[in-house]
Amino acid sequence: MITRQRPAAWVIALLAALTAGLVTAGPAAADDDDEPAQPSPKVELVLDVSGSMRARDIDGKSRMAAAKQAFNEVLDATPDEVALGIRTLGANYRGDDRRTGCKDTELLYPVERLDKAGRTDAKTAVATLAPTGWTPIGPTLLKAADDLTDDDAERSRRIVLISDGEDTCQPLDPCVVAREISAKGIHLTIDTLGLVPDAKTRDQLSCIAEATGGTYTSIRHTDELSGRVKQLVDRAADPVVTPVEAKGAAQCTEAPELKSGLYTDREKFGEHRWYRVDVPAGKELRASVSVAADRAVDKDYGVLLRAETPGGREIVRGQESGDGRTDVISTGLRHPTPEADDDEEEAASETVCLRVSNSFSAPASVKTTPGLPVELAVDLVDSPDEASDVASFGLGHGWWLLGVLVLVGFVAGLVWGWLSRWRFAVWRTN
Repeated sequence: MITRQRPAAWVIALLAALTAGLVTAGPAAADDDDEPAQPSPKVELVLDVSGSMRARDIDGKSRMAAAKQAFNEVLDATPDEVALGIRTLGANYRGDDRRTGCKDTELLYPVERLDKAGRTDAKTAVATLAPTGWTPIGPTLLKAADDLTDDDAERSRRIVLISDGEDTCQPLDPCVVAREISAKGIHLTIDTLGLVPDAKTRDQLSCIAEATGGTYTSIRHTDELSGRVKQLVDRAADPVVTPVEAKGAAQCTEAPELKSGLYTDREKFGEHRWYRVDVPAGKELRASVSVAADRAVDKDYGVLLRAETPGGREIVRGQESGDGRTDVISTGLRHPTPEADDDEEEAASETVCLRVSNSFSAPASVKTTPGLPVELAVDLVDSPDEASDVASFGLGHGWWLLGVLVLVGFVAGLVWGWLSRWRFAVWRTN
């Protein structure tokens, strides 16, 4: 009888679990429907159509043919929620006039969500392209940024630049243009792909990507190109948090006020920069900073993050040092505030000054401007029940564990000594 009842019991338990799952799935689905719709991410593919794209060194065909094949595959795979456009550079002017050649950029297909007809139209437009003229990367990036700019500050924006050569329209440096775009704070990332690049092309495209938090990829095969572009378009549909630019000040009274979020700045070698955070009563400030060595630096460096009062008294600090084995160094801190008293109608916020300092230095041959990239993360969460827990014990409750271990060891020693004496006394008696 017992053997027969076990399967029945398992079946009843399984049905109960499934019923509970269906009951809980209903409200969850309803909650998802209540979430506000996110703005459609915008992506613009920028394709270099200069004369050098005729070179036949990608899988036995021209660079232009490889780009067209990749674009066709990407257009078929673009998610419906992504608004995608195509801009070209160097596609129309065949002459030698530099001024005219550096204006040769065209919006081949507008930035919009693609339906079946739109995908066909975009493929047709790409099919008409032929390698032609100059390589005006800087002017094209400015136009592409304008194509993606609108009034929605929360929208994700991404430029995917595909080129096989460096800009031919200096002194409008594409790296400077990329930094200017990043400084606008419009959530725009530029990813760059170099087709069979040489060293100069690789350096320039890497600089453009790094200036906006994007990525650089070297491409030598058609499948690499299509796969990478698809990946970047898909990433736009599921964006990560984009840092907001915040320029630190030379003293706390002039520092920018930061809320919870991710911020980016640049700091000179050996510089101190201040930022300000208002921490409400009952909240805990959690802050971390990362400084990247984006150029050659001397060994033995460090970063210091201090939380101070407006009067300059240190509250808590976080620090870390490096010896040249990593390009990024990070540290963080936590500062809890107590709950307000019940008789207080409105609790005043505590102003905390965050000071970011670094001890980087560089050889004489290395440029020190612009400063090193700094990324600062700020978060305000509910304080623990006892604010002193964090301040007194640092790493959780490790001191309590150490005390317990010492006490247990002491008691164990006493017991073992007593047992040893008892055994010795028994041995002598017998």
